Amino acid sequence: MKKIIIFALSLVFSLSNLISEDSYKIKVSSPNGAPALALAYLAEKNPEDYKYVAAEAISAEFAAANSDFIIAPVNAGAKLFKMGKSTYKLAAVVTWGNLYFASQKKNFSLKDIKKSGITLFGENTINSSVALSVLENNKIRPKSVTYLGSAAATLSLLLSDSKAVVLTAEPALSGARLKNPQITAYPVNELYKKATGFEGYTQAGLFVRTKTIEEQPEAVREYLKLAAQSCEKCAENPAEIAKVAVKLEILPNEKIAEKAIPNCSIRYLNALDAKEQVETTAKIDLAQFGSSLPADDFYYGEK
Repeated sequence: MKKIIIFALSLVFSLSNLISEDSYKIKVSSPNGAPALALAYLAEKNPEDYKYVAAEAISAEFAAANSDFIIAPVNAGAKLFKMGKSTYKLAAVVTWGNLYFASQKKNFSLKDIKKSGITLFGENTINSSVALSVLENNKIRPKSVTYLGSAAATLSLLLSDSKAVVLTAEPALSGARLKNPQITAYPVNELYKKATGFEGYTQAGLFVRTKTIEEQPEAVREYLKLAAQSCEKCAENPAEIAKVAVKLEILPNEKIAEKAIPNCSIRYLNALDAKEQVETTAKIDLAQFGSSLPADDFYYGEK
């Protein structure tokens, strides 16, 4: 009788553990806009589990450590991890650069930058560092370089000044081109590939909390499989993701979203496989990664 009771109790305990694991709710934080598109397909199914914050609030999300996963710039996650201000490891890279050089100029080409200069956003950020690096490596030396405070500011300049050459980003660029079809844009990634051989730079990553890895390892594995599928949806069916993005208020306009999504370079690559590319990006401006390459323990994955 005693053995039967022990067996029954162990069975109940096992079943309760199974139910607990199956019902674990993954919580995700992300900046609004382009980075959030990578997981939009999943967010539509469980919107209550997804939190969207301003880009400047992402560091606070790492510090609070309330979410199982965070989408954030790869360099920001690496820098915070190195400083001991984050317990999140890089699980995957999900976006590979949405930057463009653009102008209203008739017959605009990148050679025009040598004559007129360029206006960038994000001084002392990885975005501006990558932009200047690819120009330098392709022997395009700007006559001058000026900075504005945000991508919105360079976009405003692009629309208001017919002679300006600016660095801008998707999905804002697609919105600008709907207003002015004369705008010509060249992807930064095109020059990045010529310089490095890689399709894009490691822009946004999906980070996983160490506590979640330790306490819910299977839930982490399963979620990453779903995240990969969500990224694939962006490439396979941008029209569907555009509808979801507007529904979730990630982006405000379905027409702009559908045009922009293919230009946001959304692609899933697990952290271990992306390590070489992370390091290639980091070497462009190590200060943005905490002054050194990320250590091996920054990367989550099973070899």
